[in-house]
Amino acid sequence: MAEYSLVWMEQALLDAGLKVAATPGWRSRGRGEMGAIKGVICHHTATKAAGNMPSLKLITEGRPDLGGPLAQLGLGRDGTFYLVAAGRANHAGSGQWGDVEGGNTHMIGIEAENAGDGSEAWADVQVDAYKRGVAALLSRAGAPAGMCCGHKEYARPQGRKVDPDMDMDEFRAHVAGHMKGAMPVRPPIPAQDDQARPTLRRGDEGDLVREVQAKVGVAVTGSFDAVTEAAVREVQRAAGMVADGIVGPKTWTAMDKAPVPSARPLPTGGGDG
Repeated sequence: MAEYSLVWMEQALLDAGLKVAATPGWRSRGRGEMGAIKGVICHHTATKAAGNMPSLKLITEGRPDLGGPLAQLGLGRDGTFYLVAAGRANHAGSGQWGDVEGGNTHMIGIEAENAGDGSEAWADVQVDAYKRGVAALLSRAGAPAGMCCGHKEYARPQGRKVDPDMDMDEFRAHVAGHMKGAMPVRPPIPAQDDQARPTLRRGDEGDLVREVQAKVGVAVTGSFDAVTEAAVREVQRAAGMVADGIVGPKTWTAMDKAPVPSARPLPTGGGDG
């Protein structure tokens, strides 16, 4: 399947030093192509389930009354951005922010994991990633900081939505600070803590990728592809870690301890899964 235009989100978020996890098929997922990107709409999931991103399946597939994807991005409680869709998503509904009325067509939607009813405090690491991520997306799209809003601000009639449960004026002020370079800059995440076994993620190549592939039981090609990432996620889930598919120091350790699974064949189907 063809890729949609928002594939640039991955590199924009990585360049901002943020932790990014790609869901299978995200590059070709969407309800059609986006128009010109004019802003970002912030949401919360209103999910009380425990875990880092328990709403990911819902955001990806939708619900009985509304087909997925329900946002382009999910934001886990640990600050990881989950790439859900590079095309249009059902996240905005009826509303307006600035001169934008077609939010689904012209604004990127981010669903941040939070109960949203005051029972769950927002984690600092998540809020920090939220602001940095929005700043990165707006900068890449050439839109000003004022073009990020809460769903509660965009939705019409006013009062129809309450998300996200945070002060959006303060949020925008911090986004503007990041866009102007007035806020502390993060190094790429995760850091290269071990030069002998550095952090690896999808797109990397070489002998260390071959080592990872041998440990997780996939074809040893030397290219960190979607199949390798999926296998790394399995190891991480089994170890009780955040399954982001990124091989950092903790994942290297988990792979060292895990039994080597039987080799799996490369997939023959289409898509960038």
